[in-house]
Amino acid sequence: MVDPITVEVIKSSSSYIAEEMGIVLRNSAYSPNIRDRMDHSCAILLENGELIAQAEHIPVHLGSMAVGVKNTISYLKRMALALEKGDIIVLNDPYIAGTHLNDVTLIKPLFHNGEIYGYVANKAHHVDVGGMVPGSISGNARELIQEGIVLPPLKIVRGGHLDENILNLILSNVRVPRYTRGDLKAQIAALNVGEKRLSDLIGKYGIETVIESWNRIIDYTANYLKEKIKEVPPGTYKAEDYMEGNDRLIAIRVSISIEPDSITVDFSDTDDQVDMPINAVYGVTVAATSYAIKAALDPDLPMNYGFFKVVSIKTREGTLVHPRKPAPVAAGNVETSQRIAETVLKALSNPLEDRIPAASHGSMNNVMVGGIHEGRGWAFYETIGGGMGARPDRDGVDGVHTHMTNTMNTPIEVIERECPVLFVEYSLRKDSGGPGKYRGGLGITRAFKILSDRATLSIATERVRLKPWGLKGGLDGASGRHYVIRANGEFIELKAKDTMELRRGDTVYINTPGGGGYGRPSLRDPKLVREDLLDEKISPEAASKYYGVNSL
Repeated sequence: MVDPITVEVIKSSSSYIAEEMGIVLRNSAYSPNIRDRMDHSCAILLENGELIAQAEHIPVHLGSMAVGVKNTISYLKRMALALEKGDIIVLNDPYIAGTHLNDVTLIKPLFHNGEIYGYVANKAHHVDVGGMVPGSISGNARELIQEGIVLPPLKIVRGGHLDENILNLILSNVRVPRYTRGDLKAQIAALNVGEKRLSDLIGKYGIETVIESWNRIIDYTANYLKEKIKEVPPGTYKAEDYMEGNDRLIAIRVSISIEPDSITVDFSDTDDQVDMPINAVYGVTVAATSYAIKAALDPDLPMNYGFFKVVSIKTREGTLVHPRKPAPVAAGNVETSQRIAETVLKALSNPLEDRIPAASHGSMNNVMVGGIHEGRGWAFYETIGGGMGARPDRDGVDGVHTHMTNTMNTPIEVIERECPVLFVEYSLRKDSGGPGKYRGGLGITRAFKILSDRATLSIATERVRLKPWGLKGGLDGASGRHYVIRANGEFIELKAKDTMELRRGDTVYINTPGGGGYGRPSLRDPKLVREDLLDEKISPEAASKYYGVNSL
């Protein structure tokens, strides 16, 4: 039996190897979305696809990684496609990989003495994978094929040699091939580094010791989580929340059953799938659910397959959270994932009221724009932060990404260098945080002007019709509002999911939601209200209306 100290060393080494893979990917990538925003994730898995270690990257990527790798292993067996040393698989089919088409997944088998002992894998959000619009996320998509090129598991590297035919197939179907080529090679480089570091680890400790340690880590996590469950009163807790469809609200309903040593999360009563791209494949549902439970019970809980020995996630196929192919899913990954996480947190706010915050802005606030400029294709994608929900003991954070996204801010200088746009405003939205004893975080205003003759804008957002909810008497945060002001002064209001053609001089305004408040506003310390007034986070009118404070 491996001693506990060695197990801990191998656990930490494995986690750092995943982190180093991410550093290599970021430093080698071409697109701002991966190089600057760090919209990528890396992980290590056992030979059966069970998650061993992951870097602290994107929650929606990482939670779905094991689902995607397990599905890929099954697909390869079904197709009798054998893996050999030096091979790398590429895929992005959401119904296999577990997220959406923009997230291109690469998987490399790890060999020792001719046998596969595990895999290194990464996902990276490519700025464009073809489809109806630049950026590939269109609210008008009605089937998967409209969202871009669909790649089943294919060998992009064979025996250590890049398959130029597969690479050229991919490059021929995207709008900015120089980004795609560079980003794919960065992903390959990251996997190669992971393989080398794990080979070194095995060389030091031996394959039997490493594998046994990995299995001990899984068992430790399962036992750790069982102890944490004891802090939650047994029972069944329910909640529902809504996605904003074109003409109606679509419900996500969850029932969480807490037993002495297990948790069952059931989404079977969720509304059926829809003919718009807010459907979330099962991998996304798993990712959002596991994130929310981990965040609520213990953020320091190690994340690996041991989690799923204790937590069971049930769905009904054909629903918004487990659609049937070929339903479109591009926004399900980025938007519905947010709502799944907050619905789970809302259900847990009853037994864990001292841990659960009010609703955050609840959207990744996706902006895609691109076209042809000076004879060359361009595409830009980013997600924009908003207000974090107020917490049981303090205000929410202003202008941040929350829950299922964990990306960086895209520097304005980088965007303006790469794309024909000019930013005209980047600020916090006054009065957007929900009033409460603790105020919700403020949303963001981000505005840019188009400098090319023509461009296509698409947005995929939420919380435009609905507001982020408050808790314990806290009031709702402000909803989002997005619009375009034409060069001639015409004002055009945008829907939550919208696509429109832009011309030179048009300016796009994205105003993201704030977070919900926590506790009754009348209980807020007047000193904090005056500080908010000085910082211009709230207006004098709001200070008077909600807090009864009439002056500094």
